Amino acid sequence: MGHVRVVYEEFKVLGKELVDKVGQLIHAGNVRRIIVKDDKGNTFMEIPLTVATVGTIAVPVLAALGAIAALIANFTIGVEKVKEDDSGQAPKEQ
Repeated sequence: MGHVRVVYEEFKVLGKELVDKVGQLIHAGNVRRIIVKDDKGNTFMEIPLTVATVGTIAVPVLAALGAIAALIANFTIGVEKVKEDDSGQAPKEQ
C-alpha cells in the first residue's frame, strides 16, 4: 500500500489565462486546494476541493475568477495536490 503525500506547486499566469488554468486544475481530480494570489502575494481566493464538490463549485468559482482577472494582470496560483508514493518507503520526517 502506497503512502499519500501532499505536494504544493505554484504557477504564474496572466489575468486572461487565470480562468482556463483554474478550470484545468479543478478537473484534474487530484487537487486538494487552490489559492489565487496577486503579484504582491495578497490572497484573493482560496478554494478547498473535494471529489464531491468539484462539479457544483466549478461554475460559480470560475465566474468569480473571470471578474477578478479583468481587474488584475498577473497572478500566482498555489496548488495543493495529493500524490501516492508507491516507493514502499515511509515518508521522511521533516
